[in-house]
Amino acid sequence: MIFSNQKNEERLWKWSSQKVLMFLMFIFILFQATGCGKSTPVFEIESYPKVDGSTVTIPLSEAVAATLTNQTLENIRPYILHNKTHQAYVNLIEGKADLIFVTAPSEEELRLAEEKGVVLEIVPIVSEAFVFLTHKENTVSGLTQDQIQKIYAGEITNWSEVGGDNIEIIPYQRPVNSGSQTGFLNMVMKDVEPMSPPMEQVVAEMGMLIDAVASYENGQGALGYSYYYFVTDMWGNDAVKLLEVDGVYPEASSISSGDYPYTTAYYAVIRNDSPKDSDVRKIIDWILSEDGQKLMEESGYVKVQK
Repeated sequence: MIFSNQKNEERLWKWSSQKVLMFLMFIFILFQATGCGKSTPVFEIESYPKVDGSTVTIPLSEAVAATLTNQTLENIRPYILHNKTHQAYVNLIEGKADLIFVTAPSEEELRLAEEKGVVLEIVPIVSEAFVFLTHKENTVSGLTQDQIQKIYAGEITNWSEVGGDNIEIIPYQRPVNSGSQTGFLNMVMKDVEPMSPPMEQVVAEMGMLIDAVASYENGQGALGYSYYYFVTDMWGNDAVKLLEVDGVYPEASSISSGDYPYTTAYYAVIRNDSPKDSDVRKIIDWILSEDGQKLMEESGYVKVQK
């Protein structure tokens, strides 16, 4: 199954264009409320810290940079280049990036930091949820944590075993060291070893996984996972639905409250030796401020739990 990069770019561009007007309106209101941004650190676009990160934090990164440089999203976009989660960690550890917006580090990334003598400072900046999705025509509306583990361990193989129709479950996974695979292993599987999936069930891109679950060829049998923000705000596909976990549906209120069981965060990560008055620390402090969290919500994220 092949999904073109052109299609991916068109979807992300559509998302961006829909958010531009809303973003500009927010900036106007923000500057009105803060005395034209006097409490907000301001940077020159050319000297803005080198930022990297995951695919799903691109809108976050662009919104923050645009606000702190008094630029439009279009102007700032060429300066914000995210290389996906694993490479972002590598770049930060090797000193090629100053600040990254990512999910939690994998064991391999933590080992690399230790080998290089780098201590990572990991700060949650918005709340997030790890979600499971299936075809919208699937009669199953939710799974338990135990059922999810057993499906991905190969112990449950048919939807009829979890209250659905007699259809084989096609459980998709992501590659090792992708942000969503790290979340899947750490939050979902924990000490349970997942089965090794067939090659065609390991999907390189998050958007491709969503489209694979939605695909007609898979009927109603596919199961996949991603992050809430990416599914609901960035990618979207009307042919899929999110599943409840332990009876709790993933939405902003259940994520913010922590009632949804797979609640996590996106993090700002810097090297621990960054000076106390460094630009990257000023950026993180601003994101965690009231104005910064308003911007996060305006951009579609869930404000960080405090």
